[in-house]
Amino acid sequence: MNNPAYWILPEGIEETLPTAAIQLESIRRELLDLYRGWGYELVIPPLIEYLESLLTGTGGALDLETFKLTDQLNGRLMGVRADITPQVARIEAHRLNRQIPVRLCYLARVLRTHPQGQGGTRSPLQVGAELYGHAGCDSDIEIIHLMLETLSICGIEHIHVDLGHVGIFRCLIELASVPNEVEISLFELLQRKAMAEMSECLEKHDVKPAYRQYFLDLAELNGDQNVLNQARDQFSTVDSRIDKALDYLEAVAESIGDKSNIELCFDLGELSGYHYHSGLVYAAYVPGQGRELARGGRYDGIGKAFGRARPATGFSADLESLLEVGSRTEPPKPVRVYAPALNNSALNEKIKMLREEGYVVIRELKGQIENAKAMGCDQELVHQGNEWLLVEVN
Repeated sequence: MNNPAYWILPEGIEETLPTAAIQLESIRRELLDLYRGWGYELVIPPLIEYLESLLTGTGGALDLETFKLTDQLNGRLMGVRADITPQVARIEAHRLNRQIPVRLCYLARVLRTHPQGQGGTRSPLQVGAELYGHAGCDSDIEIIHLMLETLSICGIEHIHVDLGHVGIFRCLIELASVPNEVEISLFELLQRKAMAEMSECLEKHDVKPAYRQYFLDLAELNGDQNVLNQARDQFSTVDSRIDKALDYLEAVAESIGDKSNIELCFDLGELSGYHYHSGLVYAAYVPGQGRELARGGRYDGIGKAFGRARPATGFSADLESLLEVGSRTEPPKPVRVYAPALNNSALNEKIKMLREEGYVVIRELKGQIENAKAMGCDQELVHQGNEWLLVEVN
């Protein structure tokens, strides 16, 4: 029976042992209480759905990340969710169908065919919040502040936030009449900041000369708040939509304010999630960590595929990654009490009272050899006179 195959897990799939599990559960409860206090209602989408639903609309970009299997009841293809955001969009559009602004949150596992970076997990514990039905800056600001509160609760103190706006790139693509296949190429090159290749691509595909420099400018417009002033100068005569996008970024930055633990950076060439984001995009990092800890943005119309296109904004993160990076101080562990294996009404009442007060009470099992100390208990219940008293374990 000593076969390693019995306990080796698939690559990128982990199990959570008691100490880490209770930490996760503690932070899960705290975050859900935080979200509820902000008016965000918890939803629990299904782990598995038919592919037609799971990969509809923005979910289509997750096709290669989705594990697929056949429903043995009817032969239809199903998929295990790789991201919860499209599922929440379906719930909001199809099941809730409210006319007011709707705030929803979630915290559950997803499963992906490929790990997140080298040696990363394929089963992140995804946490996030979504706000539907409001198109203004206020809803984006609220979601960003909720993301920052989430990071703070996880013990992440020094945060670097990158802000961008996909509307600028979209506007230039439209004005320059760039064909779809060229747009895809420019998008990929811009993400790599590949200036020389971008210049070649723009010339090769005969993009209007008046707009070539604007695309190249995007790759270099990243840094502190001075980037917004530079962008206003460089795009001053292009289109009013770009001016509005820059105003939007400035308003969001002002809402975050001059906080000592948050460093703001603007990157107008940052287009992560470009295929479904429609405006503001942002990501949170910490010094020394190459990958983002949380990401979000505006994705108006995400529910269109489900029959109801509404403004929407939200963020998501992997809770386990947040706890790995954070320096969260855990509360003191509860006192562990050892109780004898006796069926005594007074003893049972004492045990019940102690558990209600927050003690962990471990009952002895008949025939058990291990004593209170071996069971990791701090105190034990001893009958003295007519009372059951707590005494320290020696």
